[in-house]
Amino acid sequence: MVVITADGLSKMFGSRRAVDALRFEVGRGEVFGFLGPNGAGKSTTIRLLMGLYRPTAGAATVLGLDPVRDGAAMRRQVGYLPGELALHPRLTGGQHVSYVARARGRTGLGTAGKLAERFEAVLDRPVRTLSKGNRQKIGIILAVMADPDVLILDEPTSGLDPLMQAEFERLVRELADEGRTVFLSSHELDQVQRVADRVAIIRDGQLVVTDTVAGLQASAPRTIEFRFDTPADPGWFSAIEGVSVTGSGARHLRLAIRGPVAPVLRAAAAHDPVDITARPADLDELFLDYYRHDQAKEPADAR
Repeated sequence: MVVITADGLSKMFGSRRAVDALRFEVGRGEVFGFLGPNGAGKSTTIRLLMGLYRPTAGAATVLGLDPVRDGAAMRRQVGYLPGELALHPRLTGGQHVSYVARARGRTGLGTAGKLAERFEAVLDRPVRTLSKGNRQKIGIILAVMADPDVLILDEPTSGLDPLMQAEFERLVRELADEGRTVFLSSHELDQVQRVADRVAIIRDGQLVVTDTVAGLQASAPRTIEFRFDTPADPGWFSAIEGVSVTGSGARHLRLAIRGPVAPVLRAAAAHDPVDITARPADLDELFLDYYRHDQAKEPADAR
């Protein structure tokens, strides 16, 4: 079942196009990773999905509802964590939780209490006295505490320490296993590839690729490094189809390979290598590849 859709979704701010004709679908129980650097259009897309912006063109739906026309009904079923979390500085975390619980028609701490214990959240002090990480924990609790069908999270682990980031990743997978849909925006690719079922990469407001994590890994370059007794000409290797030289020294060579390795090994053998190391495809290389080149790529539609 499709839960979130974007169909030609676009947003202009004056003459600047923030997002351009986005098309994707997110299914029930899916963790959808939305990747891109700051300024790529991630937060604008999320605000369109939440009905906080009106689209200039195209349309979006969440749970079959229009985020603008049916905004109140939609948001009752959605947990949202904005990228710039704004909490009242004089209220405690517990007061924020109580306020949201009443607004959601909840009594008692329930899920919020369990989450506070799980994330070691500080709820008895004014927000202004808390660190960025502790404020972020409160934001996660507020987004998840009502057991929503859909979670839309913008840079949710910002400020969290590694232990709490790992706890958040476990929470996301648990929510997906319960059939909840998680739309997760981030620029932390390693985190997204650990928890996401599918990933979309946005650049300059356009989707450049949407695929499963496994599919992206299959197209990502593998890395091989050679060490030689005598200098080797990098040109021998860069001339091989599908091979890029990503690092070189007097007797050292690092290659990114997007094809068969046999031609590379034959070229290396002619230079008498004394050592070789290899590692599997990493999405970091693929992600950087989409941002390394100035020439725009064609946008890719999701299924």
